[in-house]
Order: sequence, then structure tokens, then C-alpha cells
Amino acid sequence: MKRVMVIMGTRPEAIKLAPVIHALKRAEDFQPIVMATGQHKDMLASVVARFDLPVDHELDVMRPDQTLSGLTARLLAAIDPVLEAESPDITLVQGDTTSVLVGALASFYRGIPVGHVEAGLRTGQMMAPFPEEANRLLATRLAHLHFAPTQRAHGKLLEEQIDPATVFVTGNTVIDALQMELARQNQESEDPSIHSQLAEELGSDWKEHPFVLITGHRRESFGPGFEEICSAIHDLATRFPDFRFIYPVHLNPRVREPVQRTLSDVENVRLIEPTPYGPFVALLNACHLVLTDSGGVQEEAPSLGKPVLVMRETTERPEGIEAGTVRLVGTQRERIVDEVSRLVSDENAYREMAEAANPYGDGKASGRILDALRGFFEGQIPRAW
Repeated sequence: MKRVMVIMGTRPEAIKLAPVIHALKRAEDFQPIVMATGQHKDMLASVVARFDLPVDHELDVMRPDQTLSGLTARLLAAIDPVLEAESPDITLVQGDTTSVLVGALASFYRGIPVGHVEAGLRTGQMMAPFPEEANRLLATRLAHLHFAPTQRAHGKLLEEQIDPATVFVTGNTVIDALQMELARQNQESEDPSIHSQLAEELGSDWKEHPFVLITGHRRESFGPGFEEICSAIHDLATRFPDFRFIYPVHLNPRVREPVQRTLSDVENVRLIEPTPYGPFVALLNACHLVLTDSGGVQEEAPSLGKPVLVMRETTERPEGIEAGTVRLVGTQRERIVDEVSRLVSDENAYREMAEAANPYGDGKASGRILDALRGFFEGQIPRAW
């Protein structure tokens, strides 16, 4: 039985790794060992509970007003002794966070192979998103196995001279997780609990009004970018009084301060605490459209027929743009207002985005990852180092 160390730090990582962990648990030839680094400790806990994930090691590395250098140093010092004690056969990391970079680096230092889930996403701009683009590039160089969510990501890895035998197009595991959650919500016993959670935050009539779902937290938008985003939401709420604008506000003070200052008194804006995964999927399923700077939401929303407007200048997920499900709108107030207004007012423009095909997978990514792991341990896949 091969021991697989799964490292997750943030809520999106936990969501996207949950189906992989469950697949590993069901398999007779693998034993998952789960490490939570604690980058999003409170938000991570809700995902762990929702998916009933085993956490074997929980780290405590976050500090108020921390620097990226400080976080990186604490993560390396905390992850390394766990790797020494557990001596896994391989480490799995997911995405582009500091936990991904450090988990891969610590494993490299100990000669432990690394599998990178959601590999090959690129914007081509090292500072956008920051530091995620650099994290992905560096993790690629440290990994043995690369699980690309799309053919485009596969192509990017080959352009970087990664051995084709080590690259696998799996689809994105977020679609696996979304399908798991939707199946759970379709069970009659689940609907009342989720509805009651949302009703407590939004009122019992939360489903009776059309609404725009908003998420925003990107580091590169801090400062003027968030001021523009908040002003745009204020303008939209004034222009469309019959719509609600529901915004689960990230815990980072540099997000919360401008959001609260600009939007807390707007009648049809609902500012709520970060939403657990189950209620968030219910909001995603019920909303009219999504305004976001998130990566995962760009993949999830098209599966539910929801147009996505991305408040960034670049995206490492251009497949959605090419398919017509996603549009980049940047962080400028006027453009955000214009793009949301068009989708709210123009039924044909809305339908064109809502009915476009989702390019991010079929919900079977986890099984393909396990097949690749088996091939690696059976010697069918070359070792990178």
C-alpha cells in the first residue's frame, strides 16, 4: 500500500482535493495522509466537516499582518518534520498557493516525489496573479506528475519542456466536488438545513429575488482596485433596485474595510460572512450571474449555466473565455457596471453565456489521477529527478 501525503492550505484546495482524498480512501492500494497547513484555518474547517475529510496533521502557521516570506519560512519549518515522521511515497499538492510551493519544495528536499493537481495554468505574467503565477511555475519544476485540467494546460506544460509521459489531462477536480455536493443537496434531507443557514443570513425570501453573487479577494486588487470594485457594486445596486447583490466577504482586513465602508448601508446589497461550501453552492445554483476574481468559481459556475464576469485583467483559465462562459472585465468601475448591466438587461446576451458549454471536465478527474499514480508506482511513468 502506497502512502500519499495530501497537503492543503486554503478552502479552495480542500474543495478540490476532497474528491481525490475520498478516492484514495476507497482504494485498497493507497493510504491518504492529510496535512492541513492552516492558511485559511476557519474557512478550511467548514470544508473538512462538509466532506468528512480526515486531517492527520494540522499546522498553525498564520500570523497577523504576515509577510509572504514569513509565511513561507514557517510553512517550510512546519511541513518538513511531518514529512520526516510520515515518510510518504508521494506528496500531492493542488493549485497555486504558498502551501503548494512549500509542500513541493519540502518534499523535493527529502527526495519525495510530488504530484501537482491542477497543473499547467498560466497567465504568462509573473506578477498577475501574484504570487500564484510564480508558485505554479516553481511547483511544476519540482513535480514528478502533472495533472492538467484541460488540453490547453497540457500544452503549456509541453511548451515548458515537461516530459509528456508525466503529464495527464484529467479534467478539474472541482467539478468532481461540485457534483458530489449537488448530489447531496438533491437529497431531500439536505435542502432544509442549507436553506435555514442562508435564510438566517439573507432572510427567508432569499430565493425570491434575482441576485448577483459576488466574490473578491485577490491580492493584486488591494487598494485602488477594490475601491473601484466596491464603487461599481454600489452603482449597480442603485441602477437595479429589483436585484440583490450578495457578497460573502473575505476575512482579509484589506478586503473587508473598503467593502464595509462603501456597501454596508446599501439596501439591496447583502454583505455576509464567508459562506460554507454547501450554502455557497446553493447560492451559485440560484444566482442570476457571478461577479468574481476567484479561479475556482470560473470553473464551477459554467457547470450550472451561470455567466461569469471576472474582475481581473488576466486569467490562467482562458478556456472559459474561449467557450463563452466567462468574460474578463478588470477592476475599473465603469467597465464592471457596463458588463453587468448588459447581462441584466439583454436577454440574448445573457443566454449566449449561460448556454455555452463548460470546458472544465466531466466529474471523473479523481479516478484519472489515481490511475496515473498507479502507473507511476508500477514503473510505467519516468521519474523526473
